Amino acid sequence: MDMKEQPYVLVKQGSEAKIYSGSFHGKPCIVKERFPKRYRHPHLDREISTQRVKNEVRSLVRCRLAGVHAPTVYCVNMELNHIMMEHIVDGVTVKDYIKDPTSKSNLDQLASTIGTTIGLLHSQNIIHGDLTTSNMLIRSGDISKLTMIDFGLSFIDHSAEDKGVDLYVLERAMLSTHPNSEPLFEIILKSYLMSNKKDGKETLKKLDEIRLRGRKRSMAG
Repeated sequence: MDMKEQPYVLVKQGSEAKIYSGSFHGKPCIVKERFPKRYRHPHLDREISTQRVKNEVRSLVRCRLAGVHAPTVYCVNMELNHIMMEHIVDGVTVKDYIKDPTSKSNLDQLASTIGTTIGLLHSQNIIHGDLTTSNMLIRSGDISKLTMIDFGLSFIDHSAEDKGVDLYVLERAMLSTHPNSEPLFEIILKSYLMSNKKDGKETLKKLDEIRLRGRKRSMAG
């Protein structure tokens, strides 16, 4: 996978990686490139980047096994810290979908699908690490095809604490991005509980504890 062999266009750069668009055997693809952090020791930086690439690929593969829609991984280059994967070209973010006034009647169904999807992730011990409505796509307007993206901070762990943090991150993200979304989040939790029978109840108890800790920190200033 040589970026110089065919044209790739830089479409986004974040704090952790650059995203390029291109094609793979005629299929639209994106290439995620983790670039070196100059402020870190080179050996440490290499170890961190390699582990995060491995975690992301492992999570994406596990998603497919769990029945969760996620981009297909086409190719991985560990030397260059590149992941080539499917480009979801027919998707709209859940963030934009919720803000669209014409989608209002479908939001309860969407929330239920989100809860079910996260429950499937957690039942396979996949911690997303950055659950926001920007990291979920609806393909071709079909809510049942909810697709999870951006697993750059993901990892595999069975801890109810980590799963609770995952849900807490989503809750905070929804409250800040989508005012008055508390009823939707309650639907998410109900569907989550039905989907993650493995440790869903324990995870929701942890979520309550995490919420309490968050409130105490806010009060302490």
